[in-house]
Amino acid sequence: MFVRICLLAALAGAAPFASAADVVTKPEAEAMVKKALGYLKSNGREKTFAEIDKKDGQFVDRDLYLVVYGTDGVVRAHGANAKMIGKNLMELKDVDGKPFVKERVEMAKKKVPFWQDYKFNNPVSGKIEPKTMYCMPEDDMILCGGVYLK
Repeated sequence: MFVRICLLAALAGAAPFASAADVVTKPEAEAMVKKALGYLKSNGREKTFAEIDKKDGQFVDRDLYLVVYGTDGVVRAHGANAKMIGKNLMELKDVDGKPFVKERVEMAKKKVPFWQDYKFNNPVSGKIEPKTMYCMPEDDMILCGGVYLK
């Protein structure tokens, strides 16, 4: 009986339950992007990019991380995947064929913050999920942080 109870407890622990506190909200994403913009203005690009690249840094919270693109489509900083840094992702498409980086660059030309919807791999779940990305154009860059839609 004890073994059966331990097995059930282990199985229950293996199935994570998401609480409201585990889900990043749109206001949290906006606040993180704005915080990073302030950090950029105080510390410059090099230090900001290095801080955004830290997976355990101040610009990562649960499944929220920041990405900085140049208006040329090249990734300048990436909080979830350092292998993307320096790559031109202008032609990258999501699973539905949406060229989301190209669209993001076009939207940034208006020089106003915006939300953009697409599908992307969630680094926490490991699954392709709907995502909405909050982006703020700044000079020749686009600073973005997104929320996975559950």
